[in-house]
Amino acid sequence: MKTRINTHPQGSALLLALFTAFIICITLSPYLYLVANQNQTVLRSMSWNSAIPVVEAGIEEALTQLHYSGVNNLVANGWTAMQADGFYHKTNSLGSGFSYDVGILPPVAGGPDVPTIESLGYSPAPINLAGCYSTPWGMIIGGLVPQSTAGTLVTKRKVRVMARRQTPASYANLTKGLIDLNGNNVKTDSFDSTTDQYSTNKRYDPTKAKDHGDVATNSGIVEAVKAGNADIKGHVGTGPNGSVDIGSNGSIGDNAWVNGGNLGTKPGWVTDDTNVDIPDVTDLGFDPATASAPTGGKYPPVTGPTYDFILYAGMNYNISDFHGKVIIVGSGNTKVYVATSFNMSGQDQITVSPGTSLQLYVAAPSAKFGGQGLSNLDTDALSFQYYGLPTNTSLVFSANASFTGTIYAPSADFSLGGGGNNTYDFVGATVTKTLTMTGHFNFHYDESIQRRFPIRDYVVFSWNEIDPNRSN
Repeated sequence: MKTRINTHPQGSALLLALFTAFIICITLSPYLYLVANQNQTVLRSMSWNSAIPVVEAGIEEALTQLHYSGVNNLVANGWTAMQADGFYHKTNSLGSGFSYDVGILPPVAGGPDVPTIESLGYSPAPINLAGCYSTPWGMIIGGLVPQSTAGTLVTKRKVRVMARRQTPASYANLTKGLIDLNGNNVKTDSFDSTTDQYSTNKRYDPTKAKDHGDVATNSGIVEAVKAGNADIKGHVGTGPNGSVDIGSNGSIGDNAWVNGGNLGTKPGWVTDDTNVDIPDVTDLGFDPATASAPTGGKYPPVTGPTYDFILYAGMNYNISDFHGKVIIVGSGNTKVYVATSFNMSGQDQITVSPGTSLQLYVAAPSAKFGGQGLSNLDTDALSFQYYGLPTNTSLVFSANASFTGTIYAPSADFSLGGGGNNTYDFVGATVTKTLTMTGHFNFHYDESIQRRFPIRDYVVFSWNEIDPNRSN
C-alpha cells in the first residue's frame, strides 16, 4: 500500500508565513527608521549641547585676558598677534576632543570701550553620525564637520559677544542686602565733576544737578529697599522679585517728577532686575608687612598744628590702630593698611591736602567714622577711598560734617547717622553689604566715578550665536 503525501498544504503554509513576515517587516520598517533617527537626533543633540560649555570656556579665557591685559596688550599670555580678520586669537584643547578657538577684536581707537569676542567651540560627535552633516538632518547654525586629523566628526558652534566695563560704583548706594532710608530729609541726586555743564569748579552745584542718584540692591526679598520719605532723584532697583516700600511723603523719579512735588514712584523708575557683581577686596597693591610705620608731629614743621599721623604721598603705611588727627601731604597717592582698630571720635579728623589722595584698606572687624570726619581739600570723591576687607563687617558713620569720598566695603553693614537738625552732604558713592540711614543726608553721586573707579571689569552685555562657517 502506497502512502501519498500531500505537499500542497505545506507550501501554502510557507507562503502564508513569508507573506506575514513581509507585512510585519513593512509595518516595522517606519518604526525602525523612526527609532534610528530618534537615536541619531539624541546623539546629535548631546554633541550640539556639549559645544556650548566649550564656547563659554573660550569667552571666559577672553574676559580673563581683558581683565589682566586690557585692550592694549592682547598679545600677552600666549595670544597670537592680530590676524587678518582683525582679531587676536588663542586656541586651547580641553581634552577628549573638546577644544576652542577664541578671538578678541579691540575697540576702535577713540570709540566706545567695547571689545568684541568671538568663540568657536568644538565637541566630539558620535561615530554613527558619519555623513549626517551633509544630509537634511544637519544643523541650521553650526553643524557637524570632519576633523582634519583623524577624519572623525566634531560639532562646532560659534558665539559673538560684546563686552563693556562695569563697576559696582555705578550707583549712589549699592548693597548686597537691605537698604533702609529711614532718616529725615534724605535726598539723592547726581552731578559730574569732570564737566562744567554739570558742576562748578568740579564741585556739586544744585543748579546743575542731574537725576542719577540711583539706589540699588541685589537682594530679591520683599521690601528690599525701604525708601521711607526720601526724595530719590534716580532709579531704585532690587534683585528679581524684590520690592520697594515708599512712605506717604516719599518720591522716586527724575528731576521733573521730584521737583514738581509728585509723591510716590514715577512709572519705570523702580525695577527688580539688579544683578551686580560685587567682588571682595583682595588686592591691596602692596605688602602691609613691608609698609612703613607712620610718624606724628607738627605740620608744617615747628609752626603747624600737631597731628597723630603725618602721611606722605607716594608712601605705603601699616597702622594697627587708626585714630586721631591725620593729614596727607605732598603730591600723589597714599595707601594705608589698618589691621586692628579704626575708631575716630571727638576732634579726630582726616585731612586730605590738595593734590593728594588716600586709599584706606581696613581689616579691622568694626570701624567707626566719627569726630570731625573727613576734610577732603582736594574735593574729588576719589581722593578718599575706603576699602573694607572681608574681615571688616561693620562700618558706622556718625561724623558731624560733610563727606567727599567713596566707600567700598562689600562685607560691612553700613550705618549712617547725624546729630542735631543739620543736613549733611555726602558726595561720592557707597558699596556695602547693607545700608541703614538714621540721620539727615543729601547724597550727591559723582557720575564720573563709574568711569574712574579702580574696580572695573569687562562684562558681557550682548550674546549672539553666529554661523561658524562665516568669515569675520
